[in-house]
Amino acid sequence: MATEPGPSPPLHIVLVNPEIAANTGAIGRTCVAVGAKLWLVRPLGFHLDDRRRRRAGLDYWEHLDWTVVDDPRNVEAALETDRIWLFETGTNRQTYTDVTYQVGDALVFGSESKGLPSALLTRHHGRVVTIPVRPEARSLNLSSCVAIGAYEAMRQFRSTNQ
Repeated sequence: MATEPGPSPPLHIVLVNPEIAANTGAIGRTCVAVGAKLWLVRPLGFHLDDRRRRRAGLDYWEHLDWTVVDDPRNVEAALETDRIWLFETGTNRQTYTDVTYQVGDALVFGSESKGLPSALLTRHHGRVVTIPVRPEARSLNLSSCVAIGAYEAMRQFRSTNQ
């Protein structure tokens, strides 16, 4: 189901209970573009069989480093790090540009309709960030949020390695 283990990725993208295959497809493409590993936490709102992946435009899935797990704690245990950043809507949080990302960090995103589970937010309360949007927009598409977060982390990685 997942790819063979390889070198450690610079970034981990974690989707907790994603609901829309097309969003996950776009996120997978972003992961391939930046070299991030994609973690999908069940339940998923779609099937991952080849026919459905092709229909969602995931023909590049063979280039993606990905794993499916049953619980966010599986990701936390596998990464053995406290370098987890939770992206959530809201105005009373630090913004995604206010934190310093490090190679090996995990960016965690919730489902399109429900966001992240409260237990996860509580467990990592000091590591919750938001992407500011005007009130008229309410929120951004999940795939847009992942791209924004991933490219900010990669920008920071490049600026610290120069």
